[in-house]
Amino acid sequence: MIVGVPKEIKANENRIALVPAGAEALVSAGHEVVVEQGGGEGSGFPDSAYEQVGARIEPDVDALWKASEMIMKVKEPIAVEYPRMRRDQVMFTYFHFAADQTLTQATLDSGVVAIAYETVQLPNGELPLLTPMSEVAGRMAVQEGAKYLEKTHGGLGLLLGGVPGVLPAEVVILGGGVVGTNAAKIAAGFGAHVTILDVDLNRLRYLSDVMPANVDTYFSNRHNIIEQIARADILVGAVLLPGAKAPSLVKREDLALMKDGSVIVDVAVDQGGCIETVKPTTHEDPIYVVDGVIHYCVANMPGAVPRTSTLALTNATFPYAMDLANKGWKRACDEDPTLALGVNAVGGKLTYAAVAEAFGFDSVPLAEMM
Repeated sequence: MIVGVPKEIKANENRIALVPAGAEALVSAGHEVVVEQGGGEGSGFPDSAYEQVGARIEPDVDALWKASEMIMKVKEPIAVEYPRMRRDQVMFTYFHFAADQTLTQATLDSGVVAIAYETVQLPNGELPLLTPMSEVAGRMAVQEGAKYLEKTHGGLGLLLGGVPGVLPAEVVILGGGVVGTNAAKIAAGFGAHVTILDVDLNRLRYLSDVMPANVDTYFSNRHNIIEQIARADILVGAVLLPGAKAPSLVKREDLALMKDGSVIVDVAVDQGGCIETVKPTTHEDPIYVVDGVIHYCVANMPGAVPRTSTLALTNATFPYAMDLANKGWKRACDEDPTLALGVNAVGGKLTYAAVAEAFGFDSVPLAEMM
């Protein structure tokens, strides 16, 4: 198989979908790997590192897309890439379709086989290709929230952990999954008082057992959310419904309850956000203010730490990429139900029901397309 790895072109996105070690393994297995010139530089991998293991460097991105039977990316295609997508080509990347109808329609129009990292799902419900980036984003959420809590950035002027004689900041986290847990670890480590809200009582029991004393758990319902956001100095949105649009838990009018200069970091923005006032921002222009509340809603937060993020991501994605290359997508998905759940669209038809429901589209069972 010819595997193409284009350079990421989303604003300030420096990750790459395949590191030299992965390229070497694919080449050793008899596949051809084509990497766009300069694609790995943002993550610290020069073109020479790929050439040394047998990959080919291609300066012409259109030629790379045209030649490749499988495209490996990190972020979803953007408008300039839509015309490069073609029928029956396999695309293996984050898509987050439910938050973007234009992308969904462009993917259907192209006829590609869209395999989304974020919906590859193990039998226990774990999302193995989303987990590493959720870990990064959860930790970064507190790091960025603490920065924008500083007065120089328009925040309340609070130190996250306080000092002796001065109370620490209040960090409220909506969702106790991977993002929420990692956000809580960092916030608690800084000395903040942390409250995690979730609807899963078993998860709350687990978090109550493993988290330090400055972390409290609270059942998530409308009453409790309202109560907690009024106390929050930093509010972290960390809610995920696999493949579906995130539920809107905080309404526009609820912001009147929050403190002027408090900070919202909605990590769920990739899936539409769990706070009604969020919209995707970029690393170049990361924040905006609504009703006195600072919103940090960068849709590719891990892109700011590309060396860490690329290594963490490719550790998880590569075994699936190798299966796709070795077996083709149909056989690989037939033999691995976990990977099959990653297939969101084939030949112009949606095969992932949650995405179809987000836009009122029709979907078909994957088995019909295989």
